[in-house]
Amino acid sequence: MSDKRNVHVVPRGDQWAVVRGGADRASSLHPTQTTAVEAARTTAKRDRVEVVTHRPNGQIRDSDSYGRDPNPPRDRKH
Repeated sequence: MSDKRNVHVVPRGDQWAVVRGGADRASSLHPTQTTAVEAARTTAKRDRVEVVTHRPNGQIRDSDSYGRDPNPPRDRKH
């Protein structure tokens, strides 16, 4: 998947921002990471892209695909 379309949940000051890959401005700001992930998940499901969740220090914590994954996990049967 192209990272340009993915949705990132990143720390922004004392809040959490939902940001499209390649964008400078946040789509939305949230008081907690949990609410930001919920908003990002809604967008990712609609656009069939990935949600990339970051830690407070900026490192990637997790990613979830809501679209057609070119590299699905091998432990899941189709």
